[in-house]
Amino acid sequence: MQFLHGTKIDFLGKRKTFIYLSLILNVVGILAPFVLGLRFGIDFEGGTEIALQFSEKINTAEIRDVIDKQFEGAEIKSYGKENQFLIRVVTNLSKDATSQVIQTLKDKYPTEVITILKVDTIGPKVGNELRTKALIAVLLAIIAIMLYIAFRFEFTYGVGAAIAIVHDVLVTLALVTVFSKLGILNLEVNQSMIAAFLTVVGFSVNDTVIIFDRIRENIERHKGMNMIKLMNISINETLSRTINTVLTVVMVLFIITLFGGEVLQGFSFTMLVGIITGAYSSIYIASAFVIWYLQHVKKVDVEGDFTRQNNTELLKASKV
Repeated sequence: MQFLHGTKIDFLGKRKTFIYLSLILNVVGILAPFVLGLRFGIDFEGGTEIALQFSEKINTAEIRDVIDKQFEGAEIKSYGKENQFLIRVVTNLSKDATSQVIQTLKDKYPTEVITILKVDTIGPKVGNELRTKALIAVLLAIIAIMLYIAFRFEFTYGVGAAIAIVHDVLVTLALVTVFSKLGILNLEVNQSMIAAFLTVVGFSVNDTVIIFDRIRENIERHKGMNMIKLMNISINETLSRTINTVLTVVMVLFIITLFGGEVLQGFSFTMLVGIITGAYSSIYIASAFVIWYLQHVKKVDVEGDFTRQNNTELLKASKV
C-alpha cells in the first residue's frame, strides 16, 4: 500500500525556516534539563524503590503523608492496580529502607495485609556511574552511526546523519523534561528511557539511509539535474515508505503511552517523540546539511543545473 503516491512536495524549498525552528528546539533541549531539572529514576539517583500491594483500596494521599513524615522527598505513585503502589525513597545503603517503610505503613494500617511485589536498591555511587555510562552509550552510538554513514556514502552524509540524530535526542529530551515538569506525564530518566533513546538513535538513521540511498541512485539516473530538485524527488519517492513505517510504529507507541501504565510510559513516550522527530530530521536536517555543505563549502550551484564536472564529483562522492 502506498500513501501520497507521485507527490511533488518542495520539502527543501523552506529548509531555512525549519532549520531555525530546529535550532530553537535544540536550545530548549539543552537548557530545559538545567532550568527545569530532570527526574532521575532509582537507577541513576540511588536509593530504594519498593512496589507494594494492599489487601484493600487505600488513598494515595494518605500514604504520601505517612511516608513523607519518615522519608523526606519520597515519591509515591500508583503501580498497576488501584491497591498497588510504587514507593521510592532516597537513602544510603546503611539504612534498611524496606523494613522502615513496611513498619511505618503497618503502624498506620494495622489491619492491612501488605505484600511486597519487588524491591530495588542502588547506592548513590553506583547511580552516578550508571548515569555516566548511559551518556557515553548514547554518544558512542551516534559516533558509530556517523562512521557507518560516512563509509556507506561519504563523510558529509555521515556528519549530516549525526547532526540529525543529535537533533532528535535533544528535541526528545526537551519534551520529556517539559511534560514531566508540567505533570502531564509521570516521566523519569531511568534505564528503560535510555534504552528508548538508543532505539531512537538507531531508528532515526533508518529513514536517513533510505533517503540518502535514493539520492545516490537519482544522481546517476537524473544526470545534470540540480541538487535541490534531485533531493526533493528522492524524498517524495521514499515518502510513502516513510509514512507506512512511522505511522504503524507511532500508533502502537501512542496506545502504550496512554494505556500501558507508568512503568512503560517513559519508554513509549520517548520512542514516540523520537520516531516522529527522526522522520522530520531525515528530511529537514540531514538532507539540508548536505545541501548547505555543497553550496557553501564545495561552492556548487545547488539550485541551477549541474555542469558535467559537478555531476561527476557528486557521482564519485556518492559511491561506496
